[in-house]
Amino acid sequence: MMGVEGETVHVSGTGWSPIWVMDNLSVMSIQFLLPNRDDAVIWRGPKKNGLIKQFLKDVEWGDLDFLLVDTPPGTSDEHLSVNSFLKESGIDGAVMVTTPQEVSLLDVRKEIDFCRKAGIRVLGLAENMSGFVCPKCSTESQIFKASTGGGRALAEEMGIPFLGSVPLDPRIRMACDYGESYFDSFPDSPACIAFQGVVKNVAMQLGLNTQDVLPDE
Repeated sequence: MMGVEGETVHVSGTGWSPIWVMDNLSVMSIQFLLPNRDDAVIWRGPKKNGLIKQFLKDVEWGDLDFLLVDTPPGTSDEHLSVNSFLKESGIDGAVMVTTPQEVSLLDVRKEIDFCRKAGIRVLGLAENMSGFVCPKCSTESQIFKASTGGGRALAEEMGIPFLGSVPLDPRIRMACDYGESYFDSFPDSPACIAFQGVVKNVAMQLGLNTQDVLPDE
C-alpha cells in the first residue's frame, strides 16, 4: 500500500527503527518482521499483545504530530491492548469506519459501545465505499445503496459526528497496489476531495487548525 513491502526493521540501542515512507511519515507492521512475506501469523492473545506493546513502546518514533493505530473490525484483544498501553499518554479519540451495508453497521455499533465503555472518545464516523466513481466521466453511482440509512443515519442514531462519505474509485486500489500517492495523482477526484473532508472534520473534532493538517490544499 505504501510501496515499502521489501523493507525490514532495524534495531538500535534505542529500539526499533520504523520504516520511513517519506520524511514525515513512518510505519510499522508485523509484515516487516517476517522472514517470508507469505508466512501466516498464527498467534494467540498474549503473543499478539506483546507485539502491540513493543510497537507502541519500543519503536523509536521520534517527535510525533499523530500516531494512528489501524485496528481490525470488532472488539477484540487488540483493542483492549491498545487502550491499556496508551492509558498513560492518553488517546485523543477513535475514528469509526463503516460501509453502507447493515452487516458493517452492526459491527460499528458494537465498536462505538466498546469505546464508550472503555472511556475512549469517538471522534466520528466515516462511510467508505459510498457509491462508485467512474474513472472516465467521474459520475457517481450508488452500487452499494444503504438499505437502512448507512453511516450518516448510524452517526445520528448514536449521537456522534458524521465525518463524510468516501466513494469507491478503482484508481485508489491501483495507487495502493503500486505504493503511489492517490492524492498527488488525482487531487481533483471526488474520492480525494471526500478524503480531505474527512481529515478536516477529524481535525475540527481535535481542535486543530485545518490549514496545519492540509497545508497544501
